[in-house]
Amino acid sequence: MPDTDFTIHPVTPTLGAEIGGLDLSRPLGPATASALVEALDHHLVLVFREQTLSDADLVRISGHFGPLDKAPITENGRLHAPGYEEVYVISNITENGRPIGALGAGESVWHADMTYLETPPYASSLYALEVPAEGGDTGFLSMFAAYDALPEPLKRRVEGLSIKHDSTTNSGGYLRQGFSPPADVATSPGTVHPLVIAHPVTGAKALLLGRRPHAHIPSLSVAASEALLDEIWAAAVRPELAWHHRWRVGDLVMWDNRWTMHRRDPFPADQRRRMHRTQIAVPADRRQDPRRTVAA
Repeated sequence: MPDTDFTIHPVTPTLGAEIGGLDLSRPLGPATASALVEALDHHLVLVFREQTLSDADLVRISGHFGPLDKAPITENGRLHAPGYEEVYVISNITENGRPIGALGAGESVWHADMTYLETPPYASSLYALEVPAEGGDTGFLSMFAAYDALPEPLKRRVEGLSIKHDSTTNSGGYLRQGFSPPADVATSPGTVHPLVIAHPVTGAKALLLGRRPHAHIPSLSVAASEALLDEIWAAAVRPELAWHHRWRVGDLVMWDNRWTMHRRDPFPADQRRRMHRTQIAVPADRRQDPRRTVAA
């Protein structure tokens, strides 16, 4: 990694690092930006504490990692920060009787973002503006560690299988605008991806699960698919494999969406939580998306 003026403190052996010594409200030099991209590739989740960022800062910082998508359509429509279509608002706050953001105060189940797309996003940045006194923590899980946690017989069973990722609901269980509730997971809309993928450089294997609700393995009956997916999730998504970030105002957290899953703990609905998020698309020089690489 190039010489830089920041520090890296890993938080677990499998993923996550706290970055120190950077004021992200100031422009980043090319060497620092390149080193942060490399750090994200290696640690999968980066945490920057005590930042004071505008939406313009958030867009600028995220842009060092790749092109930014517009805020997605949620259960409340396309909600973005004023003047910044790239900044997605996640909040339980209502103003003038209308929600200012998405996902409310409930639990957000384990998921990777928008895996129902042919090429899902590369990464996300999430900045804390208001946090509740309790709850609302965000958990992260390495999908390399999740694959490694599978018993060997289960690894052999999942090899070569594909999985359909539901496009009708989001991670909070809300129906996306324009969709009907799925009546049959075998025929409901979604995109099929390999269940096991391989890192294009290291060859390390990872699971590509997306999220559990409404997922389906097309080569199996619905009953057989449900049973196998339940077995995979029970083996791979275990508390001892996960790390949860306890939010403070001014925290910026970035994660690699290709190789991780994340979730949110619920929090009291009468406590305010307001986060601004950007979603980073796969850069042009990485368009051979590793999600499309079936593990050998």
